[in-house]
Amino acid sequence: MTVLTFELPDGSTRAVDVVQLLNAGYAGREQADVAAHVAELAQLGVPAPSVTPALYPVSPYLAQQTDRVAAPHARTSGEAEWALVVADGGELLLTAACDHTDRDLEVHGVAWSKNAAPDVLARQAWLLADVESRIDELTLRAWVTHDGGETEIQDGTLAELLTPGYWAGVLRERGALKSGTVLISGTIPMADGVDQFADGWRVELGDPATGNTIRLAYEVAPLPQPIG
Repeated sequence: MTVLTFELPDGSTRAVDVVQLLNAGYAGREQADVAAHVAELAQLGVPAPSVTPALYPVSPYLAQQTDRVAAPHARTSGEAEWALVVADGGELLLTAACDHTDRDLEVHGVAWSKNAAPDVLARQAWLLADVESRIDELTLRAWVTHDGGETEIQDGTLAELLTPGYWAGVLRERGALKSGTVLISGTIPMADGVDQFADGWRVELGDPATGNTIRLAYEVAPLPQPIG
């Protein structure tokens, strides 16, 4: 299995052996807006989910702390998200994440596309209990890189998404809130006119109350052309 290590603000660390990785989808707080988004995606050929919010199981080894994501073609992209991580003893951690997705495969099946690229997680985390009272104030931002230049593509707050507490409740009801579980939140809207098919992604989860920020960044590295 994949072992992820997170540093907390007090300098202590938590090592988490990932045994279950789940990606939330269509997880906006306003489900009427989600329904409109589902309809828009359907016009692009992306299959509609049977229910919203959706939850997609992903191979645990795809939870990675990396600065490089290999891409088989030019139409893969990230999404700024938060991640809920269940550490030993049921301790809940919150960190930044970027769900890299194969957009060409997405039109054939969202669950398939989620399993075709990694979920990149930051190397720092907060205890959920320390920030949960102000969860809606936390900020989520992302930038993409093209030819060395960086452009902001996502900018919002966690108020736009279903909360970590909501998803912890869902997992608890399913008997899945156990050590080694990682749940990725779903994302916020992307800016119009910004090319998501980028050379790199950078994501920040910020806490305005303390000025603390959790960051991750990675380059998207094209794989060589296949032989045969």
